[in-house]
Amino acid sequence: MLASLLRIIALTRKELLAVLKDSRARNSLLLPPILQCLLFGYAATYDLNHVPYAVLDRSHSVASQDLLAGFDGSGLFERVGNLRTQRQVADYINERRALLAVVIPDDFARRLQAGGRAHVQIIADGRNSNTAGTALGYAQSVVNGFNSAWRTDHGLPRPPVTVQARAWYNPNLVTRWNMIPGLIGTLTMIQTLMLTAMSVAREREQGTFDQLLVTPFRPAEIMAGKALPSMLVGIVQATGVLLVAQLWFRIPFEGSFLTLYAGLTLFVLAAVGIGLAVSALCQTMQQAMLFSFVLIMPFSLLSGLTTPISNMPLSLQYFTLVNPLRYAIDIAQRVYLEGAGPGVLLPDLWPLAVIAAVTLAAASWLFKHRLQ
Repeated sequence: MLASLLRIIALTRKELLAVLKDSRARNSLLLPPILQCLLFGYAATYDLNHVPYAVLDRSHSVASQDLLAGFDGSGLFERVGNLRTQRQVADYINERRALLAVVIPDDFARRLQAGGRAHVQIIADGRNSNTAGTALGYAQSVVNGFNSAWRTDHGLPRPPVTVQARAWYNPNLVTRWNMIPGLIGTLTMIQTLMLTAMSVAREREQGTFDQLLVTPFRPAEIMAGKALPSMLVGIVQATGVLLVAQLWFRIPFEGSFLTLYAGLTLFVLAAVGIGLAVSALCQTMQQAMLFSFVLIMPFSLLSGLTTPISNMPLSLQYFTLVNPLRYAIDIAQRVYLEGAGPGVLLPDLWPLAVIAAVTLAAASWLFKHRLQ
């Protein structure tokens, strides 16, 4: 038993040295996760901080000016044009000079003074549906504020029901708070899967795999020696993303590091099992890299990071059940933002353990089969 453990440690050391001595491999393992985390944190966001809009005010009244003051004073809207004709509205939207166009009819003030309903048309550029929907939501908030102020100033009865919205775990609904914890699992899987998949393929290309076979190493020891370095690199990369989330983006961590790393360990085991299976099947590093990319894309799309799983077709929801990244993202987000403990995370932990056991067993069988 001790001799077997020493052989595994020696092979693990050899794998780590092979990766870390190569400056290109070393940089590709450490720098990309940090840069990708920063890029996603700033660029991949559904938050909207600047909305250019144009105005076609046919009322030219105090009431219309009060409404537009709500847009101009919100800090989100920037008026880029005061229009005179309806055709100019189409020009501003088509040329992307404005995301929204606010059209106020000429009877706007008269209807308000008479106590009736006044209509305002808001035209949005729907070529980007997410941005348009968010901008329309902001515009609706400005209109609601105008309605409330108008009722107060003119002694009109207040609406019988008011809504006070409160978001738990992310009070300001900042996309970054949801995105960055999810990247802890996503970026870790990308690097871990590719590193593991190319480990045996690299040995075959360099001609050292045959030398490895004539050593006293058993197939299970070779697999363990290939898996441990990838696991260590994966945990280090996850730690790097975690540090960026806490020290750079200042996203508050509510949970337990022990719980988070326990879940990440199960996840890395599952990812390494998939990578070893790919590595056993591929003959060259090019094949291993190609197979890794083929797997990474569906894993990422079906993980729930950018699209809620509940919004997917039912047939695809079944496929997500065997996707380890789905559970890793849920664990990272719930531990980070919610402070969830092991008992709450059990529905995520046991599927990860099953996936890890199945993938590692499959990789072990493939190794023995390929070596024979």
